[in-house]
Amino acid sequence: MDLLDRLEKRFGRYAIKELMLYIVGLNLLIYLLSYIYPDSAAVSALSLNPRLIMQGEVWRLLTYVLIPPATSILWIVFILYFYYLVGTGLEQEWGSFRFNIYYLTGMLVTALAALLSGQITTALYLNLSLFLAFAYVYPDYEILLFFIVPVKVRYLAWVNWAFIILTVLTAPLSGKVAALVAVSNYFLFFGGDILSTMKNRGSAYHRRRRFAGKLAQVSTVHRCTICKRTERDDPGLEFRYCSTCEGDYEYCMEHLKTHDHVKEGK
Repeated sequence: MDLLDRLEKRFGRYAIKELMLYIVGLNLLIYLLSYIYPDSAAVSALSLNPRLIMQGEVWRLLTYVLIPPATSILWIVFILYFYYLVGTGLEQEWGSFRFNIYYLTGMLVTALAALLSGQITTALYLNLSLFLAFAYVYPDYEILLFFIVPVKVRYLAWVNWAFIILTVLTAPLSGKVAALVAVSNYFLFFGGDILSTMKNRGSAYHRRRRFAGKLAQVSTVHRCTICKRTERDDPGLEFRYCSTCEGDYEYCMEHLKTHDHVKEGK
């Protein structure tokens, strides 16, 4: 993140604060306009259409994120609120500049996926990458699924990853490209942390293995005088010293009450 630190010091004052508020607000405005004027071509004029972009309609590289993600009034309210929650949460964690960079990177790579595939592409995977970032930063945050069931976002992130993987495995080439390219900003931001975490977990695993190997070489602490079993034979065994025997004689619980007591000199 050294590069981002330098960029933020130089260009941070130009960051758009509360970016998701503007995006969500414009999504809602366009939804209302399309609802009032259903025959309007406003939505189609905003889509990420590679053929029309190559003909000079370059505004589509930006405006596709303003297309409402649903047609139902109930779902549009829920989804836009959720987008706002995710976006503002990331902005609070990172600051406005870094969130702007994350969102802009997602927009650019989504547009690149559309140009590479030649297919009209939506902001679906861009929004998924936002959610995956939110789940990485706030894994234990709970939301009410269907307004009833509390679910931690980490589990919903697993569902989204399964959807992305399924898309890569089964979708046509254009879908594969869109899925892979559009979430690349997630790996750009979190790839280093993920690799570092995996490396640390691997090191911890090998340390535990080495420690277990050393423990196996350590001589036993307890041994039953009668059956000679130790804690290495059965970690659940309990051992006690006999208060009647003269000397340090230790027994497992099976033989503690049944052994012949040892008397010194006999």
